Amino acid sequence: MKRIRVFISSVQKEFAKERQILFEYLTSDALFGMFFEPFIFEKLPAASRSASTVYLKEVEKCDLYIGLFGKEYGHEDPEGVSPTEREFDHAGKCHKIRLIFISHHEPSERAPKALALIRKAEQLVVRKQFATSTELKTSIYASLIHYLEEKEYLRTTPFDATWNKEAAINDLDEEKIRYFVNLAKVKRAFPLSTEAPIEAILTHLNLLRDNRITNAAILLFGQQPQRFFLTSEIKCAHFHGREITKPIPSYQVYKGDVFQLVNQAVDFILSKVNVEVGTREKNIQVPIHYEIPVAAVTEAIVNAVAHQDYTSNASIQVMLFSDRLEVWNPGHLPFGLTVAKLKEPHSSIPANPLLAEPMYLAGFIERMGTGTGDILRWCKEAGLTKPPEFIQEEIFKVIIWRKSTEGQVTGQVTGQVTGQVTGQVDDEMSLIKRLIQVMSGEPKRAQIQEALGLKHREHFVDNYLNPALRHGYIEMLYLHSPNHPQQRYRLTKKGDLLKRG
Repeated sequence: MKRIRVFISSVQKEFAKERQILFEYLTSDALFGMFFEPFIFEKLPAASRSASTVYLKEVEKCDLYIGLFGKEYGHEDPEGVSPTEREFDHAGKCHKIRLIFISHHEPSERAPKALALIRKAEQLVVRKQFATSTELKTSIYASLIHYLEEKEYLRTTPFDATWNKEAAINDLDEEKIRYFVNLAKVKRAFPLSTEAPIEAILTHLNLLRDNRITNAAILLFGQQPQRFFLTSEIKCAHFHGREITKPIPSYQVYKGDVFQLVNQAVDFILSKVNVEVGTREKNIQVPIHYEIPVAAVTEAIVNAVAHQDYTSNASIQVMLFSDRLEVWNPGHLPFGLTVAKLKEPHSSIPANPLLAEPMYLAGFIERMGTGTGDILRWCKEAGLTKPPEFIQEEIFKVIIWRKSTEGQVTGQVTGQVTGQVTGQVDDEMSLIKRLIQVMSGEPKRAQIQEALGLKHREHFVDNYLNPALRHGYIEMLYLHSPNHPQQRYRLTKKGDLLKRG
């Protein structure tokens, strides 16, 4: 099969890092490596680097031209034209497909000729904006998948980029999309406004084209994602021992979009592990430390969601035992990535890039490609002397060992969690005590929830707030108006005695 030659053009100094990232991505990715042969400036012999005609010859040989346009215009020839603009124009004369990606900067930040080049490109070709190298890679991923699909190199596209034939834009929740934009603007300086048209937001995220939405869009913002993907759920179970046994003491199956799934699963684990609540001697905010670092729990679950094989009949499972936490993902490591490499710095190759990018923008993923290393570091900093384990078998497992039972002999789990809960033996009082310990003055619901490090509102209300109200340990300030917009809560005498005792 003839390889598709890709010419990557930019001002040499401005996007050196991005060019190298794209070159490695296109050559190392299992799918793209089969089809694409990228060319970048750095791969030419040193003796040839001064000859601009060499690059124009490469443009003539390429099938695809990718242009990265930023703030700089670059070195100008005697006619006042930069090599980047020469290459762009030459690709047009040779009738090459041109994909243009423009850095997210204000016009005033760009060199005048760079701005003129961008405006010229906007009149001739479709272009995308990017703010980070990760966002650039995700946009190029979507564009190349579309290219392969249109040229019929691919009969079946990757799951996240596949256009869903049964879903329409009306199956998405506009409120969820706008909430995401607001969050992404705070976390990652997302360029679009919360008032932007929904279609513009989805197009920017590579989730919409010709009024068709991708599978990733449904998982991210769907009103009922499980209507389209039954296994896009997380099963959470808590066992008092070290093995899977029935009846399961506590078992929940969580549904919703990927953000809701992560928050619900994390909050489930936090409600079951040990916690230390400090005093206000040094800070007005009560310090609270969970036995397993919250960040490590979150990262393990987020990684499972971003890398899950959604075509599998299995779901993600999160299981807490007396000595460890296990996160099971029905997926496999990307081609070329081994368990050993997970413990070292490695490139980010999520199985579902169009799913992972919005999770990064919303702050659910701190830095792309560092998740497993961060889990190891966070657990070590928390004093968990037994390091986390990563295991690739039929499914991928992350095991985080608990602090309270370190050094004990443990065994591997071989079964999967199935069936329904037949009994609930959780200590409700332990959660009430946690809530009471962080109470001070007359806080709002969101302030109490934040103090406990919990993300999912319904989980907090059902398992912490309502039991504390029901048993009389706290009371509402506006007793006869439960949904009052300024509703606050305070300890009762009974709650104050429990806190002091």
